[in-house]
Amino acid sequence: MATARSQGGAPKSAGAAVGLHSAVQYLRGAGPYLGGVLHGLGIETIQDLLFHLPLRYEDRRQAVPIGQLKGGEDALVLGRIGAAAVGFTGKRRTLRVSIEDASGSLLLRFFHFNEAQRTALQPGRWLRAYGSPRGGVGGMEMVHPEYRVAERAEDLPTEARLTPIYPLTAGLSQTKLRGLIQQALELAARDRSLLLNLPGLPLPDSLSALRLIHQPEADSDARLLMAQRHPAQGRLLREELLAHQLCMRLLRRQVKTRPAPRLANLAAAQAALQAALPFQLTGAQRRVLAEVAQDLLLQKPMLRLVQGDVGSGKTVVAAVALLTAARAGYQAALMAPTELLAEQHAVNLGRWLAPLGLSVAFLAGKLKKSQKDTALAAIAAGEVSLVVGTHAMFQQNVAFAKLALVVVDEQHRFGVQQRLALRDKGPAGLSPHQLIMSATPIPRTLAQTLYADLDVSVIDELPPGRTPITTVALVNERRPELTARIGEACRQGKQAYWVCTLIEDSDELEAQAAETTAAQLRAALPELHIGLVHGRMKPTEKEAQMAAFKDGRTQLLVATTVIEVGVDVPNASIMVIENAERLGLAQLHQLRGRVGRGAVESQCVLLYQPPLGQLGRARLDTLRRTTDGFEIAQKDLELRGPGELLGRRQTGVIGLKLADPQRDAPLIPELQQLADQWLDSQPELARLLIRRWVGDVEKYAQV
Repeated sequence: MATARSQGGAPKSAGAAVGLHSAVQYLRGAGPYLGGVLHGLGIETIQDLLFHLPLRYEDRRQAVPIGQLKGGEDALVLGRIGAAAVGFTGKRRTLRVSIEDASGSLLLRFFHFNEAQRTALQPGRWLRAYGSPRGGVGGMEMVHPEYRVAERAEDLPTEARLTPIYPLTAGLSQTKLRGLIQQALELAARDRSLLLNLPGLPLPDSLSALRLIHQPEADSDARLLMAQRHPAQGRLLREELLAHQLCMRLLRRQVKTRPAPRLANLAAAQAALQAALPFQLTGAQRRVLAEVAQDLLLQKPMLRLVQGDVGSGKTVVAAVALLTAARAGYQAALMAPTELLAEQHAVNLGRWLAPLGLSVAFLAGKLKKSQKDTALAAIAAGEVSLVVGTHAMFQQNVAFAKLALVVVDEQHRFGVQQRLALRDKGPAGLSPHQLIMSATPIPRTLAQTLYADLDVSVIDELPPGRTPITTVALVNERRPELTARIGEACRQGKQAYWVCTLIEDSDELEAQAAETTAAQLRAALPELHIGLVHGRMKPTEKEAQMAAFKDGRTQLLVATTVIEVGVDVPNASIMVIENAERLGLAQLHQLRGRVGRGAVESQCVLLYQPPLGQLGRARLDTLRRTTDGFEIAQKDLELRGPGELLGRRQTGVIGLKLADPQRDAPLIPELQQLADQWLDSQPELARLLIRRWVGDVEKYAQV
């Protein structure tokens, strides 16, 4: 019998009943086109719809008298149309509709409208609108409110319950999505899986919790839901966190099932490298290396995350581990997210390890075919012990003879699945050890949630001799004064970065573009050599500019945030960041970390465009007050939440819908224990919960 299949959905035989695991296109009014639209939101099955939860709620249960409207407070109004006319606001064609009730009048503005809308909005008809009022020239107004129109006021009843507002995508409306979710709830009532008892989780059951969240009934429900304190939300956020812990722990168990090479004598490798280095390892580096040494002795793959602030010496820790693997007769690889950073690692490791008789192979996309073929052949033959490269090492044509250790730098730039793809690069029957490094400090509460498959080590001490960085915030109007001071410092032999947030000018943003800024600075400081680096340049152009700055041929480098990670120029002691109020704390801290790497006292200048909002002011105040990356990361988590702190959504990491790692941190230890119990005694329940919240459970069961 012929079957049909939608993205991710179970095949459906002609005439077969639609169930929760059917593709979402089989709901009434959906179809293949809307199925494709929903796929863009990660919704593939009908069950996925149920767990697409509201971002917030709007209270449309009672109309507010127009005369009592407050600017900025969303409200429902009901009034009679007094006038409607098409005119112009500046150059924009505008439909202006005036409505009134016994307490006052309100102007509605529509910049996007069609003839049918204009015809329907006739004087004398009644209109119910929901939107955000604001003060206008002639009184209160709403721009593009949601509305309904009718001949009589009684034909426009208020809503019976809170109105949920969902994440949307192009081609999908709130009304359409609510209708599909209503169908999904009706199907769920006939599916026993959402009524299953899930040991260790509180009441209500999953189905009752979902009904309450999608369709709250009582006033008490509304108050608690709006405050994020309803027991239904508590039940589902625990499910969500538990599903995450199950995924991460399942990943860990799967990796640990295969043996790993036993790598002994890390202490000897550490002593050998220390003797060749011109500086002493810190106590924190030695402590972390002791933890790594214990992992490498076991014949199970090491899965360890090493967190350390900018400049804390993570690369030296990696070098000791790499040397340990090479001395044991195996191969080791270090992977970085960009060619610039990978090349810098190759240079540093080569400098440190060459005196010990080891050479480093470099593998990146920019290599000529002949160079790449030579490197690949040497790696496959086992003639090379240490390899440094980018994600090019994921490719199937890269074969290692006896890979025992993989070091991944800047873990937050790689997905879990990308990182685990290297597992199969090990020798027959063995998995390589994995050492993950991150210069983006993550608060322990968040690390427990996001990296539950990894053991965590922290380098919480900076090497001696690092000069402190003084940070100041400067209003944009003082740019000429700052330019003159930068010019004087560069003439005295110092080097400076000037970081811009855009490549090209934009009418909508007040940020200075890098190209424009470079031209302005060259005009103001003609005696200086000023370089320019941005993400749209060819790699060869970018590398030439960076090399000129690193060699001292360029005194001032104008750049976008492409230099956030990996650039190490000890002589650079000044960092100017344009429109600093637009960037997150973690990114600002990373950029600031490009200076302060030498013996010269360093400065960071945060240029901002007034007026500063509360969030922008909090960011700048935090940067001025502290250089502690972990304190900054904690503050960033409080200000922006976990999603933005990580920068991008990672494959294998749940995009948290209800749970908040900061607020819900006390729940994590209990749920970690519960995850282990489920995997031991109730693996089918574990798979069910992962499928609910993440989908594709096989991805976790087979990695």
